[in-house]
Amino acid sequence: MDPDRQRIRDYLQVQAAKLSVQNLVDKVRTDQAQVRAAVESVPAARFHDRPAAEEWSANEVMAHVVEGGGHFGATIRAVLDGTGLPERADDSIRPEPPRRTAAEWWDQLERDRAALFERVERATGDEHLDVTWQHPFFGELNWREWLLFLRIHDLDHSRQLQAIAAASA
Repeated sequence: MDPDRQRIRDYLQVQAAKLSVQNLVDKVRTDQAQVRAAVESVPAARFHDRPAAEEWSANEVMAHVVEGGGHFGATIRAVLDGTGLPERADDSIRPEPPRRTAAEWWDQLERDRAALFERVERATGDEHLDVTWQHPFFGELNWREWLLFLRIHDLDHSRQLQAIAAASA
């Protein structure tokens, strides 16, 4: 694993083990707000436009954030509920994601996260930590580490949305 990936993996492991469940939720919730600010900064008329042929549109970024986050959240809930791991989600952009507005994507993200946070906040924090599943860059992570990963995922795609907004201005 390269040094940057190892640094992020170490952060996920150390912070996820150290922080309370409520602190983990609060971190994700706080940085999720950056997604909202970033997506709302993209002009509506340009929301489905790619800034360049090889780059994602804001619609594609939000499809990825919502669909990936929905899968991660469903997996975390399944682990906490003891129902096992669902199939691994593809972490790539779909060739034709649904065309939605920024508000529609944001509403879906909020609904998904509310369900996730509600379930996680009922956890004691030490259950099922032996259950891990593979992240393509950071290796095996448990549910607490995956929850904190949502923060990193949101921040990464917030920066991407900010760049799209700047290119669309």
